[in-house]
Formats: sequence, structure tokens, C-alpha cells
Amino acid sequence: MTVVQIAVIGSGNIGATLAGRWAGAGHRITLGARDPSSPKVQAALGALGPAARVMAPAEAVVDAGAVLVATPGAAVPELAAELGGALAGTIVLDATNDMAGPSLHHVDAWAERAPDALVFRAFNTLGWENFAHPDHHGDVADLLCCGPESGRDVVEALVVDVGLRPCWIGGSEQADVLDGATRLWFALVMGQQRSRRTAFKLLD
Repeated sequence: MTVVQIAVIGSGNIGATLAGRWAGAGHRITLGARDPSSPKVQAALGALGPAARVMAPAEAVVDAGAVLVATPGAAVPELAAELGGALAGTIVLDATNDMAGPSLHHVDAWAERAPDALVFRAFNTLGWENFAHPDHHGDVADLLCCGPESGRDVVEALVVDVGLRPCWIGGSEQADVLDGATRLWFALVMGQQRSRRTAFKLLD
């Protein structure tokens, strides 16, 4: 296993859960937070063990091999502008969903404000409960991903380290297609009251 220095921006359910899974797999975690002293951030930090750190987002991404963005979706354009220059050549896992926006993703904002970052859509099509407890009675759920070819191997390895199977659907131009699965998940879980551990499996 290649150990990756991962900066996690966002300490909610998705950020904290993925940080814990990756820390458990041996990766080094830095939490990026505007208020490192907040109870939510401190709780997430405490669950990661003594090797984890917390610092401002702009500091957290320095020397990171991968950055998980798990903030509210509407915050992404501002974050991309703030961190853009520091993300050149860095893998960015955008796990956000802008539920009030014209689309769930901000691929265009990343391209404009962080043009040299390697931005992927991943970890946004399932509820965080599937990251905390990925095993479905012996079945492995699929996690849809899209983005550039450069860095794809690292992204897929990080998906495997969470306990899911990466399901690649193409480049960043497939973001709307991927986000269709997100809308389907919400329709099933919120509209049809299915379990939040509802997940997808591609049968070849």
C-alpha cells in the first residue's frame, strides 16, 4: 500500500467518516478547518489518533497528495478560488453536492479557479453510512468516479481502502452522468424512504 498524505476539508459526516477509514488504512490525515477549536472538528480529530493534525485549509493542502472536499456544495467556488494555486498537480476528491445549484457539481469552477488541480467526482453518490459500514452481507458496493486519467490509480486505491469497489465512468465531462446516480440515491432514500445504506452494484 502506498501511504498518502490526505487533507480533509470538512468535518461533517462524510469528511469525518472518510478520514477515519483512511487513517485506519494507514494514510496520514490532516483536517482543514477554519475553526480548529470547534467541537465538531475536535471530535473528528480525536477519533483519528495522535498522528492526525488540524490546521487552516490553505495550510492543510500544502504537501498533500490528495485533498477531500466535503464541505457544503455551495461553498466550492469560493474554496476553489482560495486554494486554487496551492492545488497544482494535486488530486482533489470533490464529494460535495450543491443541492440548490443548477447542477450538483462545480466542475466549471474548479477548471476556472484551480486549473492545474486533478479534480475528481467521487464519494458523492452514496450516504456516508456506506463509508462507515461498506459491507453489505458480503457484497461490495460500487462507488462511481470520474475525472482525469492522471491520478486515477490513486483515487481508485483510496476507494478500495474505504471498502468499496471503484466504478470508473470517464473523464470530468461525465460529471452530470455521475450526478444522476446521486439524484437517484436521493429519490430512493428520501422519496421512497429506503435505508440510507442503499447502494449501487454494477453487474458485468
